[in-house]
Amino acid sequence: MSASVCPQPVATTTATAATTASAPLPVLGSDVTVPLVTGGEVTYAALDYAASAPALQRVWDDVAAYAPYYGSVHRGAGYLSQLSTDLFENSRRTVAEFLDCRDGDQVVFTRSTTDSLNLLAAALPAGCQVFVFETEHHASLLPWRDARVTYLNAPRTPGDAVTTLERALADRDPYGPALVCVTGASNVTGELWPVRELAAAAHAHGARIVLDAAQLAPHHPVSVQDLDVDWVAFSGHKLYAPFGSGVLAGRSDWLRAADPYLAGGGASRKVARRADGGVEVEWHTTAARHEAGSPNVIGVYAIAAACRALTEAGFDGLVAREQALVDRVRAGLAEVPEVKVLSLFGDDAPRVGVISFVVEGWNSSHFAAALSAEYGIGVRDGLFCAHPLVRTLLGSDPQDPGECGAPEAEPGERSLNAIRVSFGAGTPDEHLDRFIGAVRELVTDGARWTYRTEDGRCVPDPGTAPAAATAPTG
Repeated sequence: MSASVCPQPVATTTATAATTASAPLPVLGSDVTVPLVTGGEVTYAALDYAASAPALQRVWDDVAAYAPYYGSVHRGAGYLSQLSTDLFENSRRTVAEFLDCRDGDQVVFTRSTTDSLNLLAAALPAGCQVFVFETEHHASLLPWRDARVTYLNAPRTPGDAVTTLERALADRDPYGPALVCVTGASNVTGELWPVRELAAAAHAHGARIVLDAAQLAPHHPVSVQDLDVDWVAFSGHKLYAPFGSGVLAGRSDWLRAADPYLAGGGASRKVARRADGGVEVEWHTTAARHEAGSPNVIGVYAIAAACRALTEAGFDGLVAREQALVDRVRAGLAEVPEVKVLSLFGDDAPRVGVISFVVEGWNSSHFAAALSAEYGIGVRDGLFCAHPLVRTLLGSDPQDPGECGAPEAEPGERSLNAIRVSFGAGTPDEHLDRFIGAVRELVTDGARWTYRTEDGRCVPDPGTAPAAATAPTG
């Protein structure tokens, strides 16, 4: 069926606005108001993009336009099934173009970055060794359970990262197949990693490399060919398409040689009984091999819609505007002496809109709770599913207690966690100005409410009156 029968993507005028580096892209929920514990309501400032970004309005509109035409994919003779199949496969091509994939690369649709990297872990050839920095998100750090893994210490410069990897790859024994897994942008510090140089080092030593682009793809263009990576993984929910799909794209040989990630319908081409009573299965050799079950066509179409929207808006303008926002936030935080911004590569390192920090005298969970309850600002606190990295940045012993969420500590007591503010193409300037003002006010005057730990979270205490505006002790 021709692609022309598919619901047409919704036309927008965001491209001109974005390329001027002056206006955010429209996102769903930008007008949502939330109650304040001190009374009244305020427009919610969503500053947790690194966890999940709001849906672009363009993505929502495209999904809504398609939804009435939803049908089963690869399984039906009816009009809507054929239309949905066509849309699903066209989405695969859109993603391949967005990532600048090579001829012959496969685009496999998954549930998330975590799912994508677990799929690749299941496809490793026998004897493959994996090399990963301790600085990675757990999605990149933990999937390699059946492989021999070398965990590399946190580098303090991009050059140190390359040198460390080269040394580890050269010294591996036996000198067999190897895979390097590296992030494109840190989910803790926002710092960009030297992906192209790491890929060159990997290939020079007979290894392959997979890029975790979960924090990179929403902020910068990602070219498989320019970076010369073998695979790239990312999640829709960080790319303004929070509908439960992800992507693993790259070389097909390891994927074709591996057993299907899930066994079932869709992954199989032919199933027949054998003479001995068993079952003989012929598996697909295309991406379908690892896409068993009914695919999430809406999630996949949402990713494709986001790819189109960001491309049409123009990454040059998006990157320029975000850099201005990063500079604005960092300058504002630098004016508060009690705030320490966490960094691996130093203040001058290029970065995306992800900034983590701690505040002297404050429990980070208490600070984040006050930002939410008293100012309507949503940030993240904890170890950000990157425990070894945050511990390193905080200078803690690996055995020091710490956890995501609020530890068992009183407000004001030092805690082994941090605060993260993150933003992107949909963030209004006003939200970041409000955030900087709130940080300054909390540090100077203290919280206006009392808080307690409940089910692992720091929350306003409903049974107490507002606290006097005094700075916390600790």
